[in-house]
Amino acid sequence: MNYLVLRFHSLGNVAMMVPVIASLAERYPEHTFVVVAQKRLHDMFAGYANVEFVEVSFAEGKWEGLKHIYHTLKQKPIDGIIDLQDDVYTRTLRRMLHKRHMPVSVFKKERWKKFLAWSFLKRKSPLHTEFERYSQAFAAIGLQADDTFEHIPIQQEYAEECQQLFGDKKGYWIGIAPFAKYKSNVLGVRKTKEIIAHFAHRKDTHIFLFGANKIECERLKQWATIYPNTTSVAGRLSLGVELELMRRLDIMLCMDSANQHLASLVGLPCVSVWCATHPIFGFKAWKQDNDNVIQLPISCRPCRVHGTNHCRYGNFSCQDIESKRIIERIEHNLVKK
Repeated sequence: MNYLVLRFHSLGNVAMMVPVIASLAERYPEHTFVVVAQKRLHDMFAGYANVEFVEVSFAEGKWEGLKHIYHTLKQKPIDGIIDLQDDVYTRTLRRMLHKRHMPVSVFKKERWKKFLAWSFLKRKSPLHTEFERYSQAFAAIGLQADDTFEHIPIQQEYAEECQQLFGDKKGYWIGIAPFAKYKSNVLGVRKTKEIIAHFAHRKDTHIFLFGANKIECERLKQWATIYPNTTSVAGRLSLGVELELMRRLDIMLCMDSANQHLASLVGLPCVSVWCATHPIFGFKAWKQDNDNVIQLPISCRPCRVHGTNHCRYGNFSCQDIESKRIIERIEHNLVKK
């Protein structure tokens, strides 16, 4: 049977699909899972024989892209649809493709989570994780996922390219992804530089800086010229090569951002910093150690589920995490190696 899985974007959300899709692909080899997402996300699903990737592009507009993907998919036999995005575009597409008696399952967004942010202290137990809710969507049509996923298969082509670019590994390799989508989720430039400087001056350590958009790439490129033993890979690598580089790292430092989920796909331990947001909302990365979660127990957080660019108190006190604390946690992980 062929199951259509819809999750067009974003990077972090699609990355959180992978442990669920991978476990289903292993458990049900007789089924084919057709994942529809943006082209740049393809490399996360490579290596699974019964996972087919279909790219969706909105370069010419959302509705034009939707019509194009409809004409592509209508040629394929589809026995069930799992919508893990549930917005106006995926709803429209699944109605266009839906046939009588075809099972359809829709991901529950739990929109009420944003209201819970304001009454956090009244709730002690965490919400369902994103992985659990994705699994529930598949369970609704009779497919049971499990938690056996450890890492995606090595992609030899990208591993060789990574070797050519960065050579043999010597000493410790540390990844640092200091940015996030929202201002409230970022530690701060001064403290980030303190952390980079601490490890950059160790002769047995090399730092790789990760980022996404143009502004981040320019800033990280500049930092890489300031600190020794530091390389910025922001904007330089395909996703496949970036994942293979992460596979070779010893530890990753990141914010509440997509990078913690990418690290988890290759089994890389991750020290994650949570400022305005909180893991209780279910977005902590797959099988990451709770002791590696860095946050402050202050009454005004979490103030948002995903983050914000404004602080109602004007001081972003959730970011007042000492760089020393983060350094000690990274060093603790390196000692365990």
